[in-house]
Amino acid sequence: MKKIGIILLVAAAVLTMGSCGNKTQKVPFDNGDSANMSIDSTLYGICGEATSMNMLQMLTDTGDTLMLDISNANEKEQVFGGLQVGDRMAVVPNEDMTSAKIVINQTTLLGNWVMPNPIDGSDEVGISIKEGGVAESIDQGTIIYRTWRLVKGRLEIVLVRDGANDVEELNIYDILKLTADSLVYKDSEETFEYSRQKPKETYGENVKLEDSSFDDFKM
Repeated sequence: MKKIGIILLVAAAVLTMGSCGNKTQKVPFDNGDSANMSIDSTLYGICGEATSMNMLQMLTDTGDTLMLDISNANEKEQVFGGLQVGDRMAVVPNEDMTSAKIVINQTTLLGNWVMPNPIDGSDEVGISIKEGGVAESIDQGTIIYRTWRLVKGRLEIVLVRDGANDVEELNIYDILKLTADSLVYKDSEETFEYSRQKPKETYGENVKLEDSSFDDFKM
């Protein structure tokens, strides 16, 4: 009986370890060095109606309503994408949740962003940043964007490069500029400057017809 009990305990321990291993593998964006990862304190929510030039009313996803002083973030040019009531925001607050260090308008960040092809400049390439953390490539065959998210005021993008056997690559960028028409971010080696993609004109869209007059109908 004792041997059976010992065997069962060992089996349970093995199953527990296997379960923990599976959970660790499922953590998104985990670089394997969990000991160096700190908790992300970023607040996510909606820009409220009481927002002003130096104060942001934040209606958080957890149901809280906060008034955050953004004057310091404004001075340090750390408010990206503007403040528009109803837009989704990502905010890195100070420790006591009274002011913001970084403010990013997620609604402004969404969309298609392009730049001239760095190889020959003959066409435009870029990235489509969509709701739900989905990212897609725009006219790029060698890079396949998959997901994006904002963490600690930085933009994280997961992509796969052509010929890399579907191995996912995590890239982390500092946002330098975000407006209605411009997106600029950089990593340790390179700066990427995008403009918002303009809708393609359809044939005949800009053709203007002259207004008819009474003389057109004379016999």
